[in-house]
Amino acid sequence: MASLSAPDPAPQRVALVVGASRGIGATTARAFAARGVAVVLAARDAAALDAVAAGIEAGGGRALALPTDVTDAAAAATLVERTVAAFGRLDYAFNNATDGTMPAPLAEVPVDGFDRALAANTRGTFLGMRHQIPAMLETAGGGAIVNMASVAGAQAVANLGPYATAKAGIIMLSKVAALDYADRGIRVNVVAPGPILTHHLERAGAEAQRQAAASTPMGRVGQPEEVASAVLWLCSDGAAFITGATLPIDGGQSAGIKPPRMYRPGEPMAAAG
Repeated sequence: MASLSAPDPAPQRVALVVGASRGIGATTARAFAARGVAVVLAARDAAALDAVAAGIEAGGGRALALPTDVTDAAAAATLVERTVAAFGRLDYAFNNATDGTMPAPLAEVPVDGFDRALAANTRGTFLGMRHQIPAMLETAGGGAIVNMASVAGAQAVANLGPYATAKAGIIMLSKVAALDYADRGIRVNVVAPGPILTHHLERAGAEAQRQAAASTPMGRVGQPEEVASAVLWLCSDGAAFITGATLPIDGGQSAGIKPPRMYRPGEPMAAAG
């Protein structure tokens, strides 16, 4: 697979970015384009997709916006078909679409909200890979897929039952796909962000952002560009021997608990628990 370390004079490789209308998806699409990769943008918001595509093209990149509901099996198939019809191949895919419900204790979660979280996250990722993998094998001889999970998919978070369950499903689904195609040139990995300053956290306000920053050992929230960099690295030759991995991008949250005041030698240590 060609390197993503520098722009190509003629953009021949193709990346499909799902959930590309804003936030991490849009930022990742721009990052692919900046490295000479033609980008197909998918999401439900057609106007937002068009704006992202226009920005990429204004910067000299190639972009195609295809409004898509990734929970629909026929739409997921059409998305990949139109990608290959437009650009002749598919090399990379970032399955980043997500949905969930308002936080609530498990017994108060609406059934339709639980179903919606699984449909957008786990089912959408399954449908995407089901069509992306054959297209990569047929048109590029291999490829790299990165799926979007969350630290909540690897470590439970109270009141996030549907979201955490759906993201955990993505992690396991990705591991299975990685094993199924490891010897056929397809690599499948997962990114699991913690608090990232996307439009959701921006809308939540300054206090929510302060609390999110305080929840990480690094004491800050992450930026969409930091997630995009990880996605592109996982698609690059630099990660050529990595498949089935889940990469946390969480300021140290998944490493453990960092007390507000660090223990110093000679001081009494409080018992855990």
